[in-house]
Amino acid sequence: MHTPFTNLTFCIRTFGCQMNKHDSERIAGMLEGMGALQVDAIEDADVVAFMTCCVREAADTRLYGQVASLKNVPLRAGTPLSKRIVAVGGCIGQRDGEKLVDELKHLDVVFGTHNLGSLPRLLEAALEEGSHQVEVLDAASSFPTELPTAREHEWAAWLPITIGCNNFCSYCIVPYVRGREKSRPLEDIVAEAERYVAAGVKEITLLGQNVNSYGRDLYGSPRFAQVLDALDQTGIERLRFATSHPKDLNDEVVGRFATLRSLMPALHLPVQSGSDAVLAAMNRRYTRDHYRALVAKLRDAVPDIALSTDIIVGFPGETAKDFEDTYRLVDEVGYHQVFTFIYSKREGTPAASMDDDTPREVIQQRFDRLVDLVQQRAFEANQRDLGSTVDVLVEGASKRDERLLAGKSPKNQTVHAPAPAGVRAEDLAGSTVRVRVDEAKTWYLAGEIVDGPDAADGR
Repeated sequence: MHTPFTNLTFCIRTFGCQMNKHDSERIAGMLEGMGALQVDAIEDADVVAFMTCCVREAADTRLYGQVASLKNVPLRAGTPLSKRIVAVGGCIGQRDGEKLVDELKHLDVVFGTHNLGSLPRLLEAALEEGSHQVEVLDAASSFPTELPTAREHEWAAWLPITIGCNNFCSYCIVPYVRGREKSRPLEDIVAEAERYVAAGVKEITLLGQNVNSYGRDLYGSPRFAQVLDALDQTGIERLRFATSHPKDLNDEVVGRFATLRSLMPALHLPVQSGSDAVLAAMNRRYTRDHYRALVAKLRDAVPDIALSTDIIVGFPGETAKDFEDTYRLVDEVGYHQVFTFIYSKREGTPAASMDDDTPREVIQQRFDRLVDLVQQRAFEANQRDLGSTVDVLVEGASKRDERLLAGKSPKNQTVHAPAPAGVRAEDLAGSTVRVRVDEAKTWYLAGEIVDGPDAADGR
């Protein structure tokens, strides 16, 4: 079928969370279904779509800079268009709507988080009418998983189980741009997972702003442990999930790490702060001791579980003692990875109106000190795997050296190893190999393949 998209090229730039990455795969699926061809470089694209995040101010700056720069990027040779079509979606699209086209005059389409499926129609109207198209809905009429998808990797899949968020942390804009939490029926989740397994997918990552509260809106109480049970029965080799809110992580889910074959021994458990005073101001609804107890339970279930977290430095009102509480918590837990951020004010959130007179240089000093600790503890965590043999799901060639393969261990560590003689590393993508760890650095492991591909059992 010939459409206005036939023979056009498109490029997607994605900022932010895994949900945005999954939404980008949906956009690619829709546009490829309409006859367009995806390309990597903006210079080669007739249509450019930005999937945006507004959690931090830097994301706004980056978006405006990249969209503005497109005015100076010439069209590709042979394009049937007289101008490049530029679209902005995701959280900034949802938040700013018409404001975007007022400030970025060469922007053609704006769409929100609730109307992903409208993009082809909006692009078609922009192509045919030559006018700005803006559509931002207040709520989703259907779950976005009903849309087609073009996955980045054949062997890995995102699988959303909820959309939206009910937590309203005082610093976070997500509930305002993603809407209230909505769960998918369990049977729909299982059916999609079974399709992925049948298609050869080896790793599924369940997505939600707070997966631990899955099902509360459908069934009256959370049923996330039952989701994990059901997906383990599909035969998937590796199962992961993001993100967990500590206040809703219950003993049932913790116990599944010890009993489910497919559930990988790695968990992202955002703490945000180690200070009870700051946690209360953030409206996180748990305490430092509650979080520490969760860590103890997780390590009782799986002693070598790899934990990662998010931490905000410089939240309004954070004192020297508050920061020391955070610093000591990071030192105590010994995370494999910590995503550290300096607080970024987001208009429309309660925290945006909180006063803070802490000098910027003090906040930066705290941040730098924390980063040094994070790197030290991450190095120590990886050292514990030195000399062991780990199963590695290969993602392709290493960015360090194309002769090396790169993949992920069960604990989600990046692992490098030389590809077998006569084999290109990229050709092993999606296979599982066993690697003896001869080198353990802060952010990766390295070694030699001792078995594989596909000889490992996935755990």
